[in-house]
Amino acid sequence: MVPLRGRSEELGKLLDALRAAANGRASLAVVSGEPGIGKSALLAAAVEQAERQGFLVATAVAHQTDNISPLASLAPALRSGTEPLIDTDQFLELAGLNTQPLWLAERLADLIGRRLAGVRALIVLDDAQWADPLTAFVLRVVIDRLPAAQVLWLLATRPSPGGTTDQLVQAVNVPVQGLPLAPLTTEAIQDLAADRLNHAVDPSLAVQLAGVQGIPFLAEQLIAGLYLSDNDLSAGLVEGVRRRTAELSETSRELVRTAAVFGSEFRLEDVAVLMAAPVARLAAPLEEAIQAGLLADGGSVLRFRHELLRSAALADVPPSAQRALHGAIADQLMAAGRGAAAAAPHVLAVAQPGDVAAVATLREAARDLVATMSTTAAEVIQQAFALTPVGDPLRAEVGVDVVSVLLAAWQYDRAKAFADELLPGATADLQATLRLQLAPFRRLELHELTVPGAAPQLAERLAGHRALIGAEDPSDATDPIAQSLQQVAAAERARAAGRFGDARELYAAARTAPVGLGSLPASQVEVGELYCRAETDDLPASLERVRELMTAGDSWAAPQLAVLRARLEYASGNLQEAEDAAQSGLRWMDQLQDHTLAPAADQVLALIALLRGHLSQARKLAANDPTINALLAVADGDLHAVERLAATPHDFPERIGILLQADARPELEALQPSAASRGALAIVAAGNDVGQLAAAVEVVRTAHRPLLVAQAEERYGRAALEAGDRPTGVPALERALDSLAALGATAPAGRIQSVLQAAGVRRRRWAAVPPRAQEGWESLTPMERRVALLVADGHTNRSAAAELVVSASTVGTHLRAVFGKLGVNSRVQLTRLVLERFAPPPNA
Repeated sequence: MVPLRGRSEELGKLLDALRAAANGRASLAVVSGEPGIGKSALLAAAVEQAERQGFLVATAVAHQTDNISPLASLAPALRSGTEPLIDTDQFLELAGLNTQPLWLAERLADLIGRRLAGVRALIVLDDAQWADPLTAFVLRVVIDRLPAAQVLWLLATRPSPGGTTDQLVQAVNVPVQGLPLAPLTTEAIQDLAADRLNHAVDPSLAVQLAGVQGIPFLAEQLIAGLYLSDNDLSAGLVEGVRRRTAELSETSRELVRTAAVFGSEFRLEDVAVLMAAPVARLAAPLEEAIQAGLLADGGSVLRFRHELLRSAALADVPPSAQRALHGAIADQLMAAGRGAAAAAPHVLAVAQPGDVAAVATLREAARDLVATMSTTAAEVIQQAFALTPVGDPLRAEVGVDVVSVLLAAWQYDRAKAFADELLPGATADLQATLRLQLAPFRRLELHELTVPGAAPQLAERLAGHRALIGAEDPSDATDPIAQSLQQVAAAERARAAGRFGDARELYAAARTAPVGLGSLPASQVEVGELYCRAETDDLPASLERVRELMTAGDSWAAPQLAVLRARLEYASGNLQEAEDAAQSGLRWMDQLQDHTLAPAADQVLALIALLRGHLSQARKLAANDPTINALLAVADGDLHAVERLAATPHDFPERIGILLQADARPELEALQPSAASRGALAIVAAGNDVGQLAAAVEVVRTAHRPLLVAQAEERYGRAALEAGDRPTGVPALERALDSLAALGATAPAGRIQSVLQAAGVRRRRWAAVPPRAQEGWESLTPMERRVALLVADGHTNRSAAAELVVSASTVGTHLRAVFGKLGVNSRVQLTRLVLERFAPPPNA
């Protein structure tokens, strides 16, 4: 291989990154620079070094036309080499996920992660500035998912602030190495020339090389006779290409010029049609262009050897001829059945404002692309709108298309801003239409959902959305979509009131409505129904359906589905699965840039941390959540906080268990009956009656909620022990202990184990409850925490003893233990530590 000149520092950094990858530290390296600066040469050198070191190497190059084909830029890297990253069957499976980008990215991350287990890899994408939108999205997800893989991700790109690579750099959580390439030194350029010539550079050539201004591509073209040095780099290259093409036949020159209009990549048969020549007659002219160093044969397609060569060839085609060729290319692609998306770039090259045919083609292209390449579709439809003159009756129709496509691309803010620009002067029906497009994706304000003079059907649908935001009561409607909106509004009111059975039926009815303008996403309605099914004794079936939707449903609804799954897994006692689902939901929120449901995910994670005894972690997740903070205060020994649990909102995860803990009888009585609510209410009503508690526990068992069953068993066992019924109480507590330990709920398991041990129960082996920490807040016993809180609240030993109904000397004993475990030696230090931890104090 020809030596790489002038890039030893950059190559050294890439070799360092390869060594880090070999040690399991994944990273991303981005080589950036202007065309011809030597990015591809640096990548080739890195590939050679990686192959020598036994790395699996996967490479691809993005092209300008990639943005109309999903995953076109990355696909060659997935399938390159004798041992590709994914096999044929897996690749075909991915093709079926093109319309679900998040599921595709997650599946690809899983496949690549499995393939790279124990394997060192270098994955390269050149010309990343042209990567198709799906490739850009997939890279963000996959790189983020594989931080511990033995892989270096290597991209080359032109500088484009805010472009694909900048977005990638900001999104990933692996180390990023930026390698901007500057022009080569004069010495490096002369060394490069000597390598190509295989002899020293003579003085006259050295003078010419000084004119390439450190750009290695131009130096190579000068040596090849394609570049004439002068003060204008572009003019020099154009003249050089002109000299070289002068040596070609007329047919070969025409082929090169026509191909330049097509783009950096083209098919010979397409050029043949435009030249009105049989493909066979172009074989020899094509070979001439290849031998001249202008074109390269990629098998199914032909390419210019460098974009700068194409630009130079294109400069020799008069603007009028370029326009005519673009128009002819667009017509040809449409006639050949390639689709409006392939023709769109050529249509845009010649379209003028008011060109109805161009607007129609671009609208068709946007419709073709929206399912698989929604980001590209959004750009195309906005260009169609720009070609539609103000005052044209078609403008409103195209504007509605723009909002629709932007929403399909999940670009809500852009869609709303665009709609707001259209609204002034719009008819009432157009205003209503725009509002109904936006409303299902994010709830609007009341004034935005009120459009006087709108058609009755539109007015009814707007009324449905007003009911959804609680601005008016649900009402009757004649339009089916409006009826479904009113049903969902009624369902949400019933759900908020704890009438889950009523809400479930309303959600189910709403899901039978047809889909149209103003409809809520089907996944959103089904999520509501599944939540209510789970609350009405159908938890296992609901959880199974959510798991199914997580792989086959709408990927844009992934965060919502993940949070629901986390709640249902938690309710089913599957703590690790619940944690994984909540973490996935948060990750997907980052990737989709919508964190609306982050507090709901944090609720589940905080509850899991509480069950595991990780109070510090739960406190970090609690934020201002009153129920989590009340539970933390109870865990810290503040018994007064139990009363606050009765105010737990209806939509809180496993609210019934919280109400049971608070003995909140009125709140339990207000719930629509289910096995869980009936059992919990029976337990509270039973008080210490062992017989009634036994019957209540059996009711709770039918709810399929292991945590709630363990909570009920603990109540039952404690009451039996207090009544002196040891043969009943001990087994009940042991069942609760074993169940909680098996679920990983070590905090309540440890509490029950202490009760059993205090009752004199001896076991050869206790359940796997981890020992209490030896220092820090988690090391304090419940009584020690209560003493610490009271002292921090200003109590003396005597007043704290009165509050706790113990002796002052007992308080002093506990306080000394607190000082030792927390590493403080005064009440002032203890107070400062408590205030820092709780801020404000827990009893405030």
